[in-house]
Amino acid sequence: MGNTKDNVIDSIHAQLEQSFEEVQGWRRYMHQNPELSFQEVHTAAYIEEKLKSFGLDVQKNIGGNGLISVLEGSEPGKKIALRADFDALPIEDEKETPYKSTNPGVMHACGHDGHTAALLGVAKVLSQYTEKLKGSIVFVFQPAEETPPGGAKFMIEEGILDDVDYVFGAHLASDIPLGKAAVGEGRRMAAVDKFAIDIKGQGGHGARPHESKDSLVIGTSVVEALQKIVSRQIDPLQSAVVTIGVFHAGNAFNVIPDTVRIEGTVRTFEPEVRDKVENEIRSILDGITAAFHATYELDFLRGYPALFNHKAETDVASDLFEDTFGKENVVELATVMGAEDFSYFLEEKPGTYFRIGSRNEDEATHYPHHHPRFDIDERALVNIEKAFASIIHHYLF
Repeated sequence: MGNTKDNVIDSIHAQLEQSFEEVQGWRRYMHQNPELSFQEVHTAAYIEEKLKSFGLDVQKNIGGNGLISVLEGSEPGKKIALRADFDALPIEDEKETPYKSTNPGVMHACGHDGHTAALLGVAKVLSQYTEKLKGSIVFVFQPAEETPPGGAKFMIEEGILDDVDYVFGAHLASDIPLGKAAVGEGRRMAAVDKFAIDIKGQGGHGARPHESKDSLVIGTSVVEALQKIVSRQIDPLQSAVVTIGVFHAGNAFNVIPDTVRIEGTVRTFEPEVRDKVENEIRSILDGITAAFHATYELDFLRGYPALFNHKAETDVASDLFEDTFGKENVVELATVMGAEDFSYFLEEKPGTYFRIGSRNEDEATHYPHHHPRFDIDERALVNIEKAFASIIHHYLF
């Protein structure tokens, strides 16, 4: 027979399972009514309504459309923050489901609706356990994860983590089977930077190139040189990506354009590598434009920092998930060059970010995140809930 503490977490998990259909309904409502980053007014109001229906107080309009709700226990103890994001993407929903997006060109194609529904489910169930709670929980509902500078930074600047001891975040994963959880310490997601370059030459007639400063030729030289930064300037034992996604020049076949627009992204893990790549981009632009007697403007936007999972809290989560899901269902969190603004939370406080599998045998759940047919096995919502509840139970019961 388990001890009293074991009985409590078993009871919480059972309640989470029993409330699946309600949580599923919340997720589907948000999936049908998605809103873009920094525009999530109605979603924020929906979250507020739910939290208040649980008897919880709500602080809203934090860092934009963000909300938090603090659940205070009957005794003093640690303060744990749990975070969910709730913005959508500018993607047309191509699924044919009853809960397909009703907002043209906007879709929850990354699972943020699921994260929010799951955290609401945790808030509802745990609000019934205040007498046993030793400490407090901060339920963080964050807007604008998808669009730098992101919502996390602004919420943190308003002090939501000032007296928090630990912070945890979860993300659904269509590349991980249902029932499995992925955890791992250290740097697991890259820093993301964005750059835009305007090369300014001198246009002219296509038949008289010697009278121009061909911005298109200069631009192609720049692109070629940028692709050599990683292979020739960065230690091969370190990681970096420089990708060009936009190249715009000219409007007519026989006219040499005045200007070229180049846009791209940089992904790195180490701060010194991040600095070096930016410096190399500037050096290349200085040299090539000078050689061709042209000029340039560079807009280099520092985005989210690399996501770093703290060892102690990651080890705790791993052990708890082994108890919750079975040792065979806890897998290594892959290191990827994608980015996530939960990294700002982990720069401020110790904690960890983990992924919960949402893929089953149905091909409808196999599409990658940000795909117009993205969907999940909604039973994964319960697994996010159980993961968060197990963490809270460990620290606060």
